[in-house]
Amino acid sequence: MTQQSPDPLRDPARAPTLAGVERAAAKVAAILPPTPLLPLEVDGATLWCKAECFQPVGAFKIRGAWHRLSDLTPEEAAAGVVGVSSGNHAQGVAWAAKRLGIRATIVMPSNAPQMKLAATRALGAEVVLYDRVTESRDAVAAALIAERGGTLVHAYGDPWIIEGQGSAGIEATAQMRARGIAGPDTVVACCGGGGLSAGLALACGGADIFAVEPEGWDDVTRSLAAGEILSVADMSYPTECDALQTPETWPINFAVLQARGVRGVVVTREEVRHAMRVAFEKLHLVVEPGGAAALAAVLAGKVTPGAATLITLSGGNVDPQKYAEILAG
Repeated sequence: MTQQSPDPLRDPARAPTLAGVERAAAKVAAILPPTPLLPLEVDGATLWCKAECFQPVGAFKIRGAWHRLSDLTPEEAAAGVVGVSSGNHAQGVAWAAKRLGIRATIVMPSNAPQMKLAATRALGAEVVLYDRVTESRDAVAAALIAERGGTLVHAYGDPWIIEGQGSAGIEATAQMRARGIAGPDTVVACCGGGGLSAGLALACGGADIFAVEPEGWDDVTRSLAAGEILSVADMSYPTECDALQTPETWPINFAVLQARGVRGVVVTREEVRHAMRVAFEKLHLVVEPGGAAALAAVLAGKVTPGAATLITLSGGNVDPQKYAEILAG
């Protein structure tokens, strides 16, 4: 008897696809309501802001985590998962793991915001801390898997994660069309390792895509310009955008970004802080620094809006004291 081929959708070595994004979107829609798509008028242009801060974990990362964990085989689920995250992916994995009854261990930086550490633990995940400057989180995760077993659920370098994050683009496109808008024609995304940017590039095939990073952590921008993957030059460079502090993108992300002609943009600390204040004043939203980077790029004039511009407000998990300080200006 001929042995049946493995399901290609469960192959971890596969490339992410638009069909996979659409499948992820259907899975997410089955368990979560769509997040709001809010209009923001800026210099005569309407920006359509996807408020992912309304997700149960306060960030878009729940999308990729659910797509990944809900596709585990029974054997994989029984062995548990190991994630790497500065905080938002951690909560997404922990949330999905709790709902599915899967043991989750998350490798997180010791200097992650306290609210992100506490929220991840509150969802039942074990947190293993590492030093962001002197240790590799991927090496720590690999050692844990070698010792305990389990499936790696990477924060961005994974086909399921990319597809899951791209579900936000499918959702936003449907919301625009419901308002009679053909779009988006421009997508501006907050970018750490490139999971969201790559997912949106797949989901929004006709749009110009901009990946926005904080200064000092602009490895994706430099990589796209150089045509090869480059690492962050200084891992100790200070930034308030903790959600976007990734050492370098992965080939699976870079391939999608390159193929779609994604352009990188870099924003400053003050530009991000200004965007956070605008989101609060105009949209009445709490947006964390990393979640405000895309809006910052447009407000600073570094990305010119199109006729139908989609902006990701990708997360709202910020320590209250830090947020109060930023609002005070």
